[in-house]
Amino acid sequence: MSSTATKRENINELLTQLSEDALAEIRDFTAYLLDRERRRKALEERVLEAEKELPIKFETVDDAVKAVFDETED
Repeated sequence: MSSTATKRENINELLTQLSEDALAEIRDFTAYLLDRERRRKALEERVLEAEKELPIKFETVDDAVKAVFDETED
């Protein structure tokens, strides 16, 4: 039996000993962890896509600041 399967079996054994309220809390926490993992993966994908884009270069700091303000006004 693989290590993952053993861990799951151990968790299942422990879960049978918990109250309904505790099981509800575990379910909610597990849903939270899954959501965080989904968001992390989405962020990672966006960062990887952004890294593929060519950097924007400005001649001065003022040009860069102006570009930011121009973008936020649209």
